[in-house]
Amino acid sequence: MSQSTVEKGVSVASFDHIQAIFFDLDGTLVDSAADILRAVNFALYDIGVDPVTNVQVRLWVGRGAGRLIQCVREYRGIAPERHEELLASFMKHYQADVCVDSTVYAGVREFLIWCQQHKIHVACITNKPYQPALKLLKALNLLEYFSLVLGGDSLEHRKPHPAPLLHALSHYGLKPEHALMIGDSRNDVESARAASIRSIAVSYGYNHGEPIAASEPDLLLDSLAELL
Repeated sequence: MSQSTVEKGVSVASFDHIQAIFFDLDGTLVDSAADILRAVNFALYDIGVDPVTNVQVRLWVGRGAGRLIQCVREYRGIAPERHEELLASFMKHYQADVCVDSTVYAGVREFLIWCQQHKIHVACITNKPYQPALKLLKALNLLEYFSLVLGGDSLEHRKPHPAPLLHALSHYGLKPEHALMIGDSRNDVESARAASIRSIAVSYGYNHGEPIAASEPDLLLDSLAELL
């Protein structure tokens, strides 16, 4: 493995007690940065501002569209009063082409099939707005595996607040010890910890330029295939 595995009570053997798994989307299930970058740069082009790079976008994604646009705006020196204009333009372009170059990470589909075969409830809990999240899952033929999808605009709070995970627990009628959260960023780990749910982090996603191990997930993996 490229990073040391962190284990504090989650292993494949623990899955006998797991009835639901909650997944992040961008950087966990899907590498969507290229399509997000395209929409950001089209939005910048609309207002006559120079584009940003793939590396920069990968540092900024994961905390919702509003936060992404805030990072873009601050980096390019765009006035705060243009935030809503730029956000609306980004959402227009992204909704139009949510899945051109986005790809499913290796091991993801196989693990989702495994969950389906073992009758484990599967939810997608993302900070991406609900409609593009749904559209992306459908375009990549992943939507069928999820019985619940929560976007960053589905509830009053989003990750790292525990509300989305607590909502999912309530939806399935489960206690925290019967669920797992799988994600790629500290938002996912902190949200799980606040909801008393164990967490698995993947090393390959977007974590704002920080090593995910520093967030102290219960288990750190390079691929979901390792759980099979």
